[in-house]
Amino acid sequence: MRSLTALQVMQDAPVIPVIVLDHVQDAVPLARALVAGGLRMLEITLRTPQALACIEAIAREVPQAVPGAGTVRNSADVQAAQQAGACFLVSPGYTSTLGQAARTYGLPLLPGVATGSEIMTALDDGHTVLKFFPALAAGGTALLKAWSGPFADVRFCPTGGISPQNARDFLALPNVTCVGGSWLTPAQAIAERNWDVITRLAAQAVQLRA
Repeated sequence: MRSLTALQVMQDAPVIPVIVLDHVQDAVPLARALVAGGLRMLEITLRTPQALACIEAIAREVPQAVPGAGTVRNSADVQAAQQAGACFLVSPGYTSTLGQAARTYGLPLLPGVATGSEIMTALDDGHTVLKFFPALAAGGTALLKAWSGPFADVRFCPTGGISPQNARDFLALPNVTCVGGSWLTPAQAIAERNWDVITRLAAQAVQLRA
């Protein structure tokens, strides 16, 4: 398993795909389609019973991809993700217990925050690279601009409500390193196994910073 920092995960591309998979057989072709479009950091959310098996399949069969586990909420999730081959973790919120588990298993964590107090809790534990979630519902670009003063040393990955229409607005902010987006893996395209559509969406996402 490759060694990464949370900042390296966020710096790799303008967008981290947020992926929900219901069938293990879709994992490898989906990962290959995203990699072909230029996206390597892949957040497979632990929202389905098949998620861990999907991470394992991608880790085993798509060496160009860097699979991560999303919706990580507790120490058991961290352990299971590490054993499946996840290279990084993304959480919807943050606790010190979760942070300690990530350190124990040697995985970089993008902790989810939505308030100043949550940012301070994460900072106390040494996390300066954070996921802002749910970005649009919690305050969007206006809140990120407000945070740039008291939290000038923090870098964010806004996720939740991000789309091709508003992604550039977030990416233009100096404290935003990348965004997380589910639009790259539409449920219909996965159901139809239309991998060309997903490759095209990934390629367009890579150009968001151009």
